[in-house]
Amino acid sequence: MPRIISANLNGIRSAARKGFFEWMAKQSADFICVQELKAQAADMTPEFLAPEGYTGHFHYAEKKGYSGVGLYSKRKPNAVRIGFGNPEFDAEGRYVECDFGDLTVISLYCPSGSSSEERQIAKFRFMEAFLPHLQQLRESGREVVICGDWNIAHQERDLKNWKGNKKNSGFLPEERAWLTHLFEQVGLVDVFRQVDQREEQYTWWSNRGQAWAKNVGWRIDYHISTPGIAANAHAVAIYKDERFSDHAPLTIDYT
Repeated sequence: MPRIISANLNGIRSAARKGFFEWMAKQSADFICVQELKAQAADMTPEFLAPEGYTGHFHYAEKKGYSGVGLYSKRKPNAVRIGFGNPEFDAEGRYVECDFGDLTVISLYCPSGSSSEERQIAKFRFMEAFLPHLQQLRESGREVVICGDWNIAHQERDLKNWKGNKKNSGFLPEERAWLTHLFEQVGLVDVFRQVDQREEQYTWWSNRGQAWAKNVGWRIDYHISTPGIAANAHAVAIYKDERFSDHAPLTIDYT
């Protein structure tokens, strides 16, 4: 069973300059899901498209310098799906799904609502539209791992300053309840939390103030999976020795 990495790059060109692909080559990962490419097809170099030993599949946003996701794999997928069938959000480049035998791996970038009330309303629209798709994945009979930046911290232990963020995007009651519904009603699993229950395990830090230095972070990057493969997860790691982005890569080993 595989090693899977999820990493929000906050710009693939920026992350490459900071050494992401050199690090990635040393990880022996079977699948690497990346988000926030901030690039179009014309911007993608051969290294970005197919790092040594991997093939890549990508969903680019129509808007330049915005969003975009990719999925690298050591073996060629049996099937690839770009977008999840919603015109509004598929135009934003948020979803790549690949089948490998009886396993489906997905790279996902959920909208952020932090920039404006309009974007928060769009985020709620995304959540409403995406939920039936998640239910279909759960009921497909396949093992599924959805990796990415979900832009929601689920519980109080998943962000440092939870008291001050109760009314802020990413920790709104409606957003947290939506994740709870995924776990408790739909039956998907927060794989990291199944393995690691510790406090202060964050994957994103604001560039403002001393958030990184003081570990004032949020856990908003997840592997969310079907129960079968979740039960095989045995090791999790948030990589913080180098900074490729304002997010840290999240690696989970499944056996």
